[in-house]
Amino acid sequence: MNTGAMSAERPVLSVTGLAVSFSGGAARGRGGAGSGTRVAAVGEASWGVHAGQMLAIVGESGSGKSVTALAAMGLLPRGARVDEGEIRLRTWGRDWELCRAGAEEMRQVRGKHLAMIFQEPMTSLNPVMAVGEQIEEVIRLHRPEMKRNVREAAMEALSAVKIDEPARRLKQFPHELSGGMRQRVMIAMAVASQPAVLLADEPTTALDVTVQARILELLGELRSQRGMAVVLITHDLGVVADHADVTCVMFGGRVLEFGRTREVLARPVHPYTRALLACRPSVQRRVERLATVGELIGAEGKSSMMAQGERLAMWWPFAAAPSGCGDDDAPVLVQVEQERWAAVWGTEAAQRLRVKEAPQLR
Repeated sequence: MNTGAMSAERPVLSVTGLAVSFSGGAARGRGGAGSGTRVAAVGEASWGVHAGQMLAIVGESGSGKSVTALAAMGLLPRGARVDEGEIRLRTWGRDWELCRAGAEEMRQVRGKHLAMIFQEPMTSLNPVMAVGEQIEEVIRLHRPEMKRNVREAAMEALSAVKIDEPARRLKQFPHELSGGMRQRVMIAMAVASQPAVLLADEPTTALDVTVQARILELLGELRSQRGMAVVLITHDLGVVADHADVTCVMFGGRVLEFGRTREVLARPVHPYTRALLACRPSVQRRVERLATVGELIGAEGKSSMMAQGERLAMWWPFAAAPSGCGDDDAPVLVQVEQERWAAVWGTEAAQRLRVKEAPQLR
């Protein structure tokens, strides 16, 4: 098999029909009463990202963005489980199915081929270990060929994220660094093993605007130089507009819209995406308070679109199900335009058109 060609033609990371649930609470969603006391956190999420591409996953808190990333890393918390679907990582040397990978396989993947930056670097870095020790540990684990030059490799990693005086910084502890510096150290640790995919979960949270811009520019440079795919989880639509190639909008654990960023932001097709964009503050108008998505959705919750000759009703969890679709029927993701996918009610027509593979754009 030509794994190199496969990696070039297909997404380096793809999520297909992923469903994740947590224990506790009243049963709801998929599985009904027979599913026990499990709460659905992600339901049939699907997306793909190519090498050198930045995919932004946006949505409200609790929409399933971070849970999807944690499922890919094999780091779901106790009580959470993957119920359905697959997460496939394609590297030059191997094709991994992460949902079914064993503990030893995940140790080979995690950090080396698939890395993650977490939201808060101060709680992610070990406070009693010097920065250098933490970066060197990653290099020893995932780049054994560098075992005689670990210190030099750690300095190179800090230099790659534009930290000045790397030799001095290696000896410092996290509390001696600023928030922006700690975030750069986190990025250095993540990219030190030269992963194929970097999952960045709110990497600029709690940083000022200037530092945010520098961190995002840095991620852009690293993916350009190394051909690394970046999955950016964020609430900031301005960041999405400036940096992401492709955008995935999530709500209620489901992908509602997927397409090229410029098209999604300029011409959203799903009512939720339109409402989400309308909530943004504007310098052109002054209001006493910003409207919420619930206030803006209104009658749009019953909007529809033509897809492959069928008129499909857009799914919205707080709208009544259309004729031919029960309230408990799961929504499905369909291709509504050449380069756009959206979630619709799971009518018979929609079920015929539902996507079989993760939506992706090269």
